[in-house]
Amino acid sequence: MNLQILAKNDVEITETIEEYVNKKIGKLDRYLPAITEGKVEISEERSKLPEKRFTVQVTLDSRGTLIRAQEKAKDIRTAIDNISDALATRIERYKGKRYNKGRGTSLARQEAATEEGEAEVPKMIVRTKHFLIKPMPEDEAVNHMELLGHDFFLFINADTSELNLLYRRKDGNYGLIEPETE
Repeated sequence: MNLQILAKNDVEITETIEEYVNKKIGKLDRYLPAITEGKVEISEERSKLPEKRFTVQVTLDSRGTLIRAQEKAKDIRTAIDNISDALATRIERYKGKRYNKGRGTSLARQEAATEEGEAEVPKMIVRTKHFLIKPMPEDEAVNHMELLGHDFFLFINADTSELNLLYRRKDGNYGLIEPETE
């Protein structure tokens, strides 16, 4: 597996950290040999909570299927350990869905509790992403959304050839938005 390690927010990646990342993330290809490349982003945030100081985000590519996870911890090694475990769980879920189609249900994510009394800050677009959209059935779109760890997924429905938006509802089920034209 080809791993690309990126540092953000003035984080210094030492040779020992790089070796540790290669050891922990590199072993994931024995669970899923089709993983060809991975991108590891390590950043440091000035947080009031010391246990959420370092953020490690990993995106793995397995023949076009992206598997992504993000973890925060007080030090880089702990975050790498946590993300390695999270990715192993996602890979097992992916393999289970791939080999046992229709036999399981995905678990609903728990909502993060927000603190009361926070000042409302105007929201703005801070990042733009570009990605290839390919036609796929709805159940495959659900699998892709789960593997990415997102609450929504944009795809071209293979049945209708229309752009659809799949999203996770608060009750843990999924919703599908299909566009209509006047």
